[in-house]
Amino acid sequence: MPIIVNKNTKAIVQGITGKQGSFHTKLMLEYGTKIVAGVTPGKGRTRIHNVPVYDTVEEALEKHEANASIIFVPAPFAADAILEALENGIKTIVTITEHIPIKDAISVMSYAKQQGATIIGPNTPGIISPEECKLGIMPAHIFRKGNVGIISRSGTLTYEIAASLTRNGLGQSTCLGLGGDPITGLNFVDVLKMFREDPQTEAVVLIGEIGGNLEELAAEYITKENYPKPVAAFIAGRTAPPGKRMGHAGAIIMGKAGTAESKIEALKNAGVDVAEKPSDIAGLLLRKLS
Repeated sequence: MPIIVNKNTKAIVQGITGKQGSFHTKLMLEYGTKIVAGVTPGKGRTRIHNVPVYDTVEEALEKHEANASIIFVPAPFAADAILEALENGIKTIVTITEHIPIKDAISVMSYAKQQGATIIGPNTPGIISPEECKLGIMPAHIFRKGNVGIISRSGTLTYEIAASLTRNGLGQSTCLGLGGDPITGLNFVDVLKMFREDPQTEAVVLIGEIGGNLEELAAEYITKENYPKPVAAFIAGRTAPPGKRMGHAGAIIMGKAGTAESKIEALKNAGVDVAEKPSDIAGLLLRKLS
């Protein structure tokens, strides 16, 4: 059984009537994801792609059973949307929205922790358990069911590496984007723990980037726990100049902290194979799994 989402996941879409919400709802439905309702204030009693729309999460859950939500709500209102889902008992929330104000993100993550809920994102491409469920915006055709778990801070690199794994006969168990904002719900260690317990996942790919210390903390965890499954990694941003933000709000180097070199060194010291380029990941894993 994949982690977090699977064929039994029933989801609502908050912000379903917006351009992105509507477009990606259609693709998720086509993939087979069970989307039971949408929520947009003021658009209740309408339908999008034959999915009923409600004014509030509470109304949607009175009529439908759901255990997950995906959020396409604009940044100024996204924290309120997450809180609404949490207050109505939803335990898995995928937040596609980027650049949620940091103060809002901190308070929402704290409340989610109290509720025992999992927030993926914000600024994430989402999560996919191939051939079972997709809650996100990733191109589904490149993924295949298999035994490699992917945890990533970069959407496009997730797609590139997943496509390369698939071409090399390595399917995926679950692929998850942590999100590119400075404050996110899950980190590498959280997901490494989940993959450790997941019998379907036999190896893990960790896709990091400059900025912050998430990769160093993952390396520390892998060493301390003598992590039992092979891990391969790729770190983006080796040539980034210090002090300049590169793409993601969380991808910024300050002094020595957060550099690609410090991350690569920490991971290598933890016994992780670090690829020079994304296309090398499949070969590293094939050697580990053979």
